[in-house]
Amino acid sequence: MTASRHIPASSGPRRSGVLFALGSVCTVQSGQALGKYLMAATGPAGVVVLRLGFAALFLLTVRPRPPRDRASVLLVLGWGTAIAGMNTIYLALQYLPLGVAATLQFASGPLVLSLLGARRRGHVAWALLAGCGVLLFHSPGADPLPLLGVLLAVASGVSMGLYLALSSRAGARDTDGSPLAWAVLWAAVLWAPAALLAGRPLWDPGLLLPGLVLALVSTVLPYRLDLAALRRLPPRTMGVLVSLEPVVGALAGLVLLGERLALPQWLAVVCVAGACAGAVATAPRRKESLKDHTKA
Repeated sequence: MTASRHIPASSGPRRSGVLFALGSVCTVQSGQALGKYLMAATGPAGVVVLRLGFAALFLLTVRPRPPRDRASVLLVLGWGTAIAGMNTIYLALQYLPLGVAATLQFASGPLVLSLLGARRRGHVAWALLAGCGVLLFHSPGADPLPLLGVLLAVASGVSMGLYLALSSRAGARDTDGSPLAWAVLWAAVLWAPAALLAGRPLWDPGLLLPGLVLALVSTVLPYRLDLAALRRLPPRTMGVLVSLEPVVGALAGLVLLGERLALPQWLAVVCVAGACAGAVATAPRRKESLKDHTKA
């Protein structure tokens, strides 16, 4: 997300920007639901390699410039490693419903990052609201969450926080999409050994088309929708809309995977999403450029 002084937009572009942002949120969570569905055939590592591999092929079609200096190489490696870490969400989906995993990911990644630089007392309330949401996952009436699934979702969230922190630095060097293309390729390479060790037939012709669709729906299309939305919306508005991802993830899990959450878990999802939106909406405005996360 690149933000300097935002020129007020008319209601038409602003409305279309909201639609693009919501489309991005819906496609990335629908893509994660598709990825979880495909895990029965490929395993989680196979899903990640198909997703990142096809996404890298799409991004490399524009012939991005390879990194030429040491700083650029380290940035690509660090950014790609963070992208690889974000995809541990698919490991977490072996143990957790999609809505729960997405909520824990956001609570331990974007929300923490938003609160770290906070200097206002009101941000304590958002932190407490998020904490209450996480506690609701363990309330009576809700199924106990497997510890391994929780740790994997948190690891994905921490990686997302690192990805966001590196994104602003990458944005300063990104004039043609080159750093993102090479970072996604590096992330795919990091996951490849795990997929090979799992012994799943990734290159089965029956898996190539679903893998291609997965890359389009969960990475390429959301990235394009993000860019379109960011041309029409202020960064703060975009951040609030992106905070709906835990709620949309829970809905995608319900509709596409038949995952039903208990009432306390729905309340937890809403609390964390509300805390994310509130933290973004009340954050102090920054003068430096910011870059929104892509769905890598």
